[in-house]
Amino acid sequence: MYRLLFTALSLLLCSTASAVEVTDLYQDSIKVDDKTRDTRLAASRVALLNVLVKVTGDDTVDKSALAQQRTKDISDYLLKFEYDENVAGQLKLVVKFEAQKINALIKDLNLPLWGVQRPLVAIWLAIEDNWRRELVTQESYPQLEQLIYDKAERRGLPVVVPLLDLQDRRLVGIPEVWGNFSAPVEEASQRYSAERSITARMYKQPDSENWILDWRFTNDELFESNRLTGDKQQIVAQMIDTLAKGLADEYAIDPNAYYQQSIANLTLKGTQSFVDIELAKRRLLNLSVVTQANIIRKTPELVEFRLDHTGSINDLKKALGLDSAFRDYVDPSAFYHIVNKNGLEYQWVGE
Repeated sequence: MYRLLFTALSLLLCSTASAVEVTDLYQDSIKVDDKTRDTRLAASRVALLNVLVKVTGDDTVDKSALAQQRTKDISDYLLKFEYDENVAGQLKLVVKFEAQKINALIKDLNLPLWGVQRPLVAIWLAIEDNWRRELVTQESYPQLEQLIYDKAERRGLPVVVPLLDLQDRRLVGIPEVWGNFSAPVEEASQRYSAERSITARMYKQPDSENWILDWRFTNDELFESNRLTGDKQQIVAQMIDTLAKGLADEYAIDPNAYYQQSIANLTLKGTQSFVDIELAKRRLLNLSVVTQANIIRKTPELVEFRLDHTGSINDLKKALGLDSAFRDYVDPSAFYHIVNKNGLEYQWVGE
């Protein structure tokens, strides 16, 4: 699913990075052998635990004894289910759960909540096999590429494996990925509207059947800060898990904060019309931490919103940072730009 979505996005040649709304965060699909009630109930329970992993960003929650105890009665959370028989010889059960009830369960379990707005990550992966290096694409390593998308979908993580066509290769080749040359990789990733980019290199361990996978974000300092060793597919899956956990730690709302209501005033500059203001209000209400957005002041230069939100100001800023319609306001007449850590002053960029 993700591959089709981001292949389409790449054709738009967007240059603005933004978050992606994960629309299927509260649903999961499980392979089943039949349509019996017992099979459906067992698979639905697995699906519910998988959803808890996606929504919290915690890959250990499905193994928690308390979580397993609280999810025994599927009917408490189930919204609907259906069977998918689109792939010949393969039957899948698609289960969707009620978001509010899942969020309440997450609160009771004292777990973090990672909203539906999530950063899109471009994954540039190079492999050295028998002294030959190649970049992973759908054509060169289809199974690994599919594994990346499948694993990322399980974690609710929007990813894109670049096409590596002529446009990509004009900026990025094997040396840039292998050596983590950040500037060209980040420039090429803009084509896919990627909020973050990682480079990774995989090669055989000397005198061993094990593989080594080094990966990092393009703005990290040391390539070997994330190193995995083992089977080729296993370590690629581990990379996605580690990546998802790291982003969840960065963007998820603390369990002790996300149900605490707070109020903040946001100043927005650059709106040109009533339509802009209404669009901005809708975008604010679409943020996972914002519960209400009301206009309290309007001048020709700015509009000020009163926001009711959950979590801290930092959580609100993280959510705003994932929406490309808002940008930190920089006074063009100021000699130095001083960031007000507690203030909320933004420029309206628009759709």
